[in-house]
Amino acid sequence: MPEFDDDLDKLRAALRETPAPDETSKEAALRVAEENFKNLQGSANAVRPTDISPQQVGLLKGLGQMFSRVKLKPLMMATTSIVVVGVGVVLTTPLMNPATTVKTETTANPVTRAKPAPKGIEVPEPESAANLVDDFSTDDPADQPTLNYNIEEAAELEQSFGQQVDDTQLEIPAAAATTGQRAVSEPAQKRRTPNVNGSAGNTFRGGSPHPSSQFRDQLPQPQVAKSHDQFPDASPNPLKVTTEDPVSTFSIDVDTASYSWVRSSLTRGRMPDPKSVRVEEMVNYFPYAYAPPDGDAPFQQAVTVSETPWNPDTQLMHIAIQGAQVVERPPLNLVFLLDTSGSMQDANKLPLLVQSFRLMLGQLRPEDEVAIVTYAGSAGTVLEPTKASERDKIEDALRRLSAGGSTAGGEGLRAAYALADQMSRDGEVSRVLLATDGDFNVGMQSNGALKSFVEEKRKTGTYLSVFGFGRGNVNDALMQTLAQNGNGQAAYIDTLAEAQKMLVDQLSGAMFTIAQDVKIQVEFNPATVAEYRLIGYETRALKREDFNNDKVDAGEIGAGHTVTALYEVTPVGSEAVLTDPLRFGASVEGGNTSDLAFLRLRYKEPGADDSKLLEEVVPVSTTEASQEAAFGAAIAGFGQLLRGNTALGDWGYDEAIALANANKGSDEFGHRAEAVQLMRLAQSLSRN
Repeated sequence: MPEFDDDLDKLRAALRETPAPDETSKEAALRVAEENFKNLQGSANAVRPTDISPQQVGLLKGLGQMFSRVKLKPLMMATTSIVVVGVGVVLTTPLMNPATTVKTETTANPVTRAKPAPKGIEVPEPESAANLVDDFSTDDPADQPTLNYNIEEAAELEQSFGQQVDDTQLEIPAAAATTGQRAVSEPAQKRRTPNVNGSAGNTFRGGSPHPSSQFRDQLPQPQVAKSHDQFPDASPNPLKVTTEDPVSTFSIDVDTASYSWVRSSLTRGRMPDPKSVRVEEMVNYFPYAYAPPDGDAPFQQAVTVSETPWNPDTQLMHIAIQGAQVVERPPLNLVFLLDTSGSMQDANKLPLLVQSFRLMLGQLRPEDEVAIVTYAGSAGTVLEPTKASERDKIEDALRRLSAGGSTAGGEGLRAAYALADQMSRDGEVSRVLLATDGDFNVGMQSNGALKSFVEEKRKTGTYLSVFGFGRGNVNDALMQTLAQNGNGQAAYIDTLAEAQKMLVDQLSGAMFTIAQDVKIQVEFNPATVAEYRLIGYETRALKREDFNNDKVDAGEIGAGHTVTALYEVTPVGSEAVLTDPLRFGASVEGGNTSDLAFLRLRYKEPGADDSKLLEEVVPVSTTEASQEAAFGAAIAGFGQLLRGNTALGDWGYDEAIALANANKGSDEFGHRAEAVQLMRLAQSLSRN
């Protein structure tokens, strides 16, 4: 005890004494304190709250601190046990019920074997995967960028192609549906996901990689809604044997709708419907530098024969017609018959239509008149006959147009023709310009009734031209019927540049007729021509007897128009002859071997009832194709390739591109260069 007392006394004495200040020790102690505060106070490495999960910070740490307190341990352990048991019952009960068991399938890739789907997922069979998914998400947030990419891909497609993707036609792949992704109930229609159509084993999770670049490579084009566009179903002209059928008769065609439609399809990344390809309209889309007519003749025709580009053993007979220009044109009365039905809301329909007709106003003269009739549910006059000098008034009427209602096309035609009759005066030209995206579903519904009505009205001198807009509901067959029987022109306007070409650059040709009911008839000489084939003009074919019948309608030539027709002919004795001679056929030995064919043309002067006849002998001699003829042949070959015509043999897009490139000429407005680019697009798309 004495020793213990001595130590206690020493301690008391030390506590009573105040030690002297030590600056070195003080600084060392401060450094230690700062380090402890920085590293040991608990915030340096703690999980920070975020906008996504503000309440989940430090959850496990907090539970550990709670359980470290002696008084809370028993209570918290009991409570946690009850919660765990309850959650287990909730999660396992549906899996124990056979009625809700989810059927899973394995894929070809063993690494990406399908997992059982959580509660509420209905996994479709692979063959019935065309389902609509409103929310296609995963439990892992890391998977979300891939899904966002899918949505963005569809948006980019719509923006670049100018066409909406109908997501009701999209499919969800079985591989994606069996990897733990959740389907939301039908009312939760917040967003839609395009078809990914991944191959078997291509999953977002479960061992298979899903980088955006790899997933992008496996994405095909989204499925687009079924189109309701309608085209005349005309098979390509067959090969004719001259000894059996030496005469070919058809109406000319200056329409251009087919070329514009082909361009619209290709620039959207799709090959055109073969039925939409009319080769003669593609060839006649381009202006050609043909020889102009002499004197007062309304047009000049010329025929040349050269080697066929796609077959050196056959020849191409090229018929070229150049219309005369109008020096002094009469006043023009125009009735714009505009479709403002509900389907015209798209940007490439009514908005483009309004822009197109506003361009046209700049080409009109002050004495010209314009009226506007619209139809949607019922027809109505939007603008009474107004002088073109009041351009602001006309443009204001166009800008006020809006889309809505059904399509009362028949009533619109009646109202437009009535207004045109009111406007027409002697010495003036009257035209009804119909602009629409598709069918007439109210009023005169049958094509026959519409055709008869238009035929009757053309006798009054008012002609009808038809301009198509948009995609998805274009009735090209009806457009052709109305334009052909209305003595007008059919065109398809897919861009403002096309409107510039049709309604500004070629306004005179579209509005002022210099020759009507123009027919072509060619009689081939069986002594020199074994076989022949008319390229295009399938929808313009006429019977042999129709050529001399002035009551049979045919096509018109406008001021400055060019018309091109091509025959592929096989000379007698050529290795390209495809048919055998008939045993009991008529012999052609000793016949005329200096003539290839005999050309006849019939036409009427505007307003005349009787036709005039032109005749010309086509000699056997061949020449090198001119630049204009060669470019026309390149476009004819292009059109046949789009139609899948096997008559071209091994001649393909490379040869068409080379031929067109070599014969573009001056190409003032770049139309021929554009055609070459379309050929390249078609070549690439045809390889997919």
